[in-house]
Amino acid sequence: AYRPRIVFHAAAHKHVPIVEDNICEAVRNNVFGTRTVALAAAASGVAKFVLLSTDKAVNPTSVMGLTKRMAELICQSFAGGSSTEFVVVRFGNVLGSRGSVVPLFKQQVANGGPVTITHRDMQRYFMTIPEAVSLVLQAMSMGNDGEVFVLDMGDPIKILHLAEQVIRLSGFEPYRDIDIVETSIRPGEKLFEEILTHKEDFSRTSHERLYIAKQERVDYSRIGTAMERAQRAVRMGDWRVALDVLRDFVPEFTPGAHLLPPAALIAVERAEIASISGTHTTEIIATTVTAPAPAQ
Repeated sequence: AYRPRIVFHAAAHKHVPIVEDNICEAVRNNVFGTRTVALAAAASGVAKFVLLSTDKAVNPTSVMGLTKRMAELICQSFAGGSSTEFVVVRFGNVLGSRGSVVPLFKQQVANGGPVTITHRDMQRYFMTIPEAVSLVLQAMSMGNDGEVFVLDMGDPIKILHLAEQVIRLSGFEPYRDIDIVETSIRPGEKLFEEILTHKEDFSRTSHERLYIAKQERVDYSRIGTAMERAQRAVRMGDWRVALDVLRDFVPEFTPGAHLLPPAALIAVERAEIASISGTHTTEIIATTVTAPAPAQ
């Protein structure tokens, strides 16, 4: 009805631990949803379609990152197939956005503490909302069909240091007035985020903070066939098959132990034990901890 000239596709399930427990819903929304909106954009003659992606799509260890990387590949597969230009913008955490740690830290301080972090060595890239919006608009105006833009977000920041700063800016002293407690890394999370995959290089643009990732693109028909298989799996609630389909396109995905079948988990534990001991014995007794299966 409205025939928009530009579409910014920012919708996604992005909460990493929740997505780990709701895999089929994440695939339905982040992957199929992206393809549906991309198809609609191409069919209605949109001039430019901009996908907002994430640094978690790079060498993903989370299902959220995997689904966003698949969304990138889907958008790139549309390149050249219509009058619509498809551009991807990949960046990190936005301070003050929904789900950001800063509002959470401020609320915890207001409640008298403690402020909770997952790991004292965890680092993330951060941008302000005006920075993120400005750079996304720049990438939209500069981007050509099929390009993936990477935003320069400066140096990563330790979450621990961020928590300490929020406490100090609130008028308190860390560890004296407000304690900081580690709660451990949650499923799917990494200590450090990355900007490019090991297969990617980048080229500079006329903007000092924008780069273009050099990638191989996936054929549109191949993705279409895979989506049919993934949709059948999601309808049946078979998250393992759905993940297998996506892993065919994103082989660098490293799932957490909670998503590995028992046999694979035992093999991983045996390899780790053998590596530590310097032996290759097969007579290692491995004990597995059974995690709850993700919801359908």
